[in-house]
Amino acid sequence: MDNTSRRKFLKTTMAVSAGTLLLPSAFAGCASKRSPFEISLAEWSLHKTLFANEMTNLDFPRFAAENGIKGLEYVNQFFKDKAKDMEYLAELKKICENEGVKSVLIMCDGEGMVGHPEKAEREKTVENHKKWIDAAKYLGCHSIRVNAGSQGSFEEQQKLAADGLRMLCEYGDQQSINIIVENHGGWSSHGEWLAGVMKMVDHKRVGTLPDFGNFIINRETGEEFDRYKGVELLMPYAKGVSAKSNDFDADGNDTRSDYFRLMKIVKDSGYKGWVGIEYEGRELSEKEGILATKRLLERVFESLE
Repeated sequence: MDNTSRRKFLKTTMAVSAGTLLLPSAFAGCASKRSPFEISLAEWSLHKTLFANEMTNLDFPRFAAENGIKGLEYVNQFFKDKAKDMEYLAELKKICENEGVKSVLIMCDGEGMVGHPEKAEREKTVENHKKWIDAAKYLGCHSIRVNAGSQGSFEEQQKLAADGLRMLCEYGDQQSINIIVENHGGWSSHGEWLAGVMKMVDHKRVGTLPDFGNFIINRETGEEFDRYKGVELLMPYAKGVSAKSNDFDADGNDTRSDYFRLMKIVKDSGYKGWVGIEYEGRELSEKEGILATKRLLERVFESLE
């Protein structure tokens, strides 16, 4: 072998060897598991700041992006008169694009009782929500969250709420927007009640938004449905998850909810998607509470991989 051939041979051998040395780390990267969950932020986590006019709904996307959160869960109270304002919605959408964040859903309150005993009132409630379904569609959300309030007995309220939700789903179908219900007080915080409503509606657009902490059925008596059983009952219908947090212990765990146990229930259900931070504590500032919840979720996600 002459010198030129020998140099080519050595060069090729060294390149192959170097490539071989790199293979384990490359394969390790390919083999690493990607979490099936992404973190979003419920705007209610900032309600004190927003009500104090220290932030507006248009500032919300930037706040989320600056704190490493990619999904937005709006609350309609903070842009109540803007659902049909296309100039405003276009500005909000543009801000989201610039910040690299995703609009996930709109939480809708104050638009009537979905399960009102009178048919005309249920229909009026449906009409009131249509503008939010349209806004959600424009912003690129997958759902609006509604309240399943009603009156009457356990069974009567189930039937009434199911009727109102079905009507909403029929319109949601036109816009490819889901209608999801959170456990949010009253019978809706009873896991079996809400799961039963889902079965009655029986529509592909209907779903739940299980909240880790909203299982108080009666605030006056303190009656509460078991949150772990409640999340387990609601997860088969879930199109989102709300990670309610309050205060934290020295290890960074929520003092009211076992996130590891709850997220294990979420994972075992087969759910994949957004898990929304909803901080409501008093010990930390809103920003600090949001970041503490984010750190906790990231630890939990890592433990589930």
